Amino acid sequence: MAKPALGRGLGALLGGSPVAKPPSSTAAAANTPAPAQVLESHERVQRVAISRIHPCPLQPRKDFSAEALSELADSIKEQGIVQPLIVRERNGHLELIAGERRWRAAQSIGLSEVPVILREADDRAVLELALIENLQRENLNPVEEAQGYSQLIGQFQLTQEEVAVKVGKSRAVVANALRLLKLAPEIQAYLRQGRISVGHAKVVLGLTNEKQQKVATEKILKEGLNVRQTEALVSRLQSRDGTGAPKPSSVGAPSHNTHVSRVEDQLRERLGTKVHLRYAQGKGALEISFFSDDELQRILEILGVKE
Repeated sequence: MAKPALGRGLGALLGGSPVAKPPSSTAAAANTPAPAQVLESHERVQRVAISRIHPCPLQPRKDFSAEALSELADSIKEQGIVQPLIVRERNGHLELIAGERRWRAAQSIGLSEVPVILREADDRAVLELALIENLQRENLNPVEEAQGYSQLIGQFQLTQEEVAVKVGKSRAVVANALRLLKLAPEIQAYLRQGRISVGHAKVVLGLTNEKQQKVATEKILKEGLNVRQTEALVSRLQSRDGTGAPKPSSVGAPSHNTHVSRVEDQLRERLGTKVHLRYAQGKGALEISFFSDDELQRILEILGVKE
């Protein structure tokens, strides 16, 4: 049976069928009704004072683009808030479940009231929905996505597989995202800001020494290295001992052809770690790197190997 495209909690919380992914994350898309926002029999859209609404601490998205919010505010000026905010009652006020961007944009243009749908939801359902909504609209940066998965695992004692099912992702995607949280905080900040890519970050994770991670990342930023160039840099750093002197090297690896490089890229993306494929005339070797027992276990699970 095919895995459902979305987590089970979404339908119960929003009603109707799963939310369809919009064509883009533009202001218009953010203010467009989702198919899942079908009112249940006991519900109605109501207008409430915007001052009664508070943001939700479980919201995985922390970074909001000022430019995108300004565009959304312009859209709201033209069309109003087409898609009601979803809220729950919490400690005497209304707490956002979905729609924080609309709430922020409405505040910025001085709206006094906004349309809302009042729902009952526990913390886990709220976090699941917030993750699903943001992942569908591609609003989360990689670190926010990883932190959301981590929160589901840590706060609600879910396994990576259970998280993957709930948010409609593969187990490998969740595992690879969580690895990003092992980066030094400064590097995570660069990733949040889009100054380095997830591809860069995965390669830098091949360095277990935080100081070396920072050295590699600064060089990426300073010299504008692409992912392939970053792999070469990380390999050089890995080949040095604690004194910074090069380690004695064995026979050099044969040069890569395009096909081998493409296969390596696919394996690296699938396994979330450094992969080296040596191939010549139908023979060769595949080297998969890991840097802890936990990481080895993660890779074995992805490969379907059980102890």
